[in-house]
Amino acid sequence: MQFPMLCPRDLISVSLFISLLLVSNLSPCSAQDYIIGDPGAAGGAGGGAVGGDAGDDTKEKPATGPPEHNNCNGIYLTYNFISREKELPRLKNATAQAWAFKSEATILNSGLTELKGWKMFIGFHHHEILVSVDGAVLLDGSDFPADVGKGVTLAGYPMTDLKTSIETAGDINQIQVTAAITGSQFGIKPPGVPMPKTIRLVNDGYKCPAPRLRGKRTMHVCCKKDPKFKEKKAPKAKKIKFLARQNGDLSLTYDVMQSFGNNYLAQVTIDNNNPLGRLDHWNLTWEWMKGEFIQSMRGAYTHTRDIAQCVYGPAGQYYQDFDFTGVMSCDKNPVMADLPAQRKDDPKIGKLPYCCRNGSLLPTMMDESKARSIFQLQVFKLPPDMNRTALTPPQKWKISGILNPEYECGAPIRVVPTEFPDPSGLQSTSTAIASWQVVCNITKPKVKQSKCCVSFSAYYNDSVIPCNTCACGCEDTDTSTCNPNARSMLLPPEALLVPFDNRTKKARAWAKIKHYPNPKTMPCPDNCGVSLNWHINSDYADGWTARLTLFNWEDYPFEDWFTAVQLGKAGRGYENVYSFNGTKLPNVKNTIFLQGLPGLTYLMGEVNGTNPTSDPRIPGKQQSVISFKKKGLRDLDIQRGDGFPIKVFFNGEECALPRSIPMPSSACRCTDGVMRLVFILAVTLALITDRFH
Repeated sequence: MQFPMLCPRDLISVSLFISLLLVSNLSPCSAQDYIIGDPGAAGGAGGGAVGGDAGDDTKEKPATGPPEHNNCNGIYLTYNFISREKELPRLKNATAQAWAFKSEATILNSGLTELKGWKMFIGFHHHEILVSVDGAVLLDGSDFPADVGKGVTLAGYPMTDLKTSIETAGDINQIQVTAAITGSQFGIKPPGVPMPKTIRLVNDGYKCPAPRLRGKRTMHVCCKKDPKFKEKKAPKAKKIKFLARQNGDLSLTYDVMQSFGNNYLAQVTIDNNNPLGRLDHWNLTWEWMKGEFIQSMRGAYTHTRDIAQCVYGPAGQYYQDFDFTGVMSCDKNPVMADLPAQRKDDPKIGKLPYCCRNGSLLPTMMDESKARSIFQLQVFKLPPDMNRTALTPPQKWKISGILNPEYECGAPIRVVPTEFPDPSGLQSTSTAIASWQVVCNITKPKVKQSKCCVSFSAYYNDSVIPCNTCACGCEDTDTSTCNPNARSMLLPPEALLVPFDNRTKKARAWAKIKHYPNPKTMPCPDNCGVSLNWHINSDYADGWTARLTLFNWEDYPFEDWFTAVQLGKAGRGYENVYSFNGTKLPNVKNTIFLQGLPGLTYLMGEVNGTNPTSDPRIPGKQQSVISFKKKGLRDLDIQRGDGFPIKVFFNGEECALPRSIPMPSSACRCTDGVMRLVFILAVTLALITDRFH
């Protein structure tokens, strides 16, 4: 057979075709269909129709998260322990050895509803100290390093809300956030892994089961909507994309009133919502997250004005021609306070409603007009936030007062813009450009960390049970000269009128007379600036009375003071108070609210005695008798405890109560026993005599 002669050009083409087949490992076939688009969308080896749907449905893309999240229709939380290494000093005791650790907390919205203002609790329990958290902030606003050995709640920042996969086309950057955690912990020698006890979502309306472990280093849980949770629905006309306003003891609102390219005007409103809450000389602080500084303020001021931080910092580099002389504050963590009443009508820094009361926030039932404070500030921004819509509130809010309860504040949440009456006086309202709310709640004072204390006494016992030892702490007390853990010694009633330093002789003499223990080392003082004495004054068939006395051991007076006493069932019989203004609170169970009568609203401070060289100082003092009825109260035993309060508050602070109550004296009990014995002997003698007769 003869083959046709090929020209050189044809030979080159054949050679290239053969080479392509060998390199590409292709095999010729007939009737091949081609998929337009993603080659990986082909349904199988046999291919599919051009432009068909089979490829999109039959082969899924690789999952970006852990495998368990595919079965979670809710909020999926994970905690991943990454690594740790020994810190200095190196110790042989494994439980005392410190370790630097790194971990990650991830929260993924795999549900059908957007998660706003996410909050995640991590149950640390190995004495952890957090040094930094990237992608979140501590909910209570604590500064780093933060002791979180009893657990911590993280809040989202800068990404506070997690959208759904449906509304973002599966964009993982909008539905998931990861917080990188760095810190120190103690104990657990390798190969053990110091995992938290639990993780859970703290947001209202969600329910989390017990978390599960994947291996030794990963903990995960799927939190779902609680079907029993009933959310308060806003009116249809008010339906918006922001969170509803939260309830709390103290509500702070950060409203942006005016916005420009490089600065904005904000107004801060502080509302006291707790019937027993209060602040005196409040100090408010927060942390700027993007280099902002305060140009000016109205209605408040900052404690420091260090403009060098602006001149030598990023603000000075950007605003090179700016005069920082009049800047109010360049601090990253400014501390702000209310103006005194004398500056209320100052045209430059005053002239603002609800301002300038020297930092006093009273309960609404005392004076509703004094339950709110307002101030304004002009804030300058730095790049890249140089447009009027780039608005970021400060974080890590904290507020405190003098001899007031401790408040724990959450992270700012975006809420519905606040409405204000139109400044023109017309029947219309204007709204803020943007609003954030911070909710602060009163925390229960820890043992030996109160700011006031209570002593108990009664007419049927001649000894007073004084305030607990170190009731308000012993940080400034030389504990080498006293015992901070000993029970306080019983006192004669007159000892309550003198300072603790002058009670030693009276306490020892009383112990000697009454044959009480008389230790060589005296108990430490209570160290409280304010103390209260609750004395059972009388107890009769139809009612009983008590006397409440307030002692101010501070050098300064308390203006518009108040106290509240919560009793058990005996409180339901409250009748009257005679030297105070008293009211039974409707929303707080069995609690009596007491304040000074007009002209007696000052609880004066401690003053010198008649002869300062020899007489002890005298505390400021006010007292009143309170009467109660027993009608309708069965089994009421005043002398066995029903007549003593279970909680006492002074200016909103919960006071430390004694560990015991006065009991009827042994002499009384002995007399009762002798009378019973005499009666039994008399009856026995009568029976015996009758028998012999």
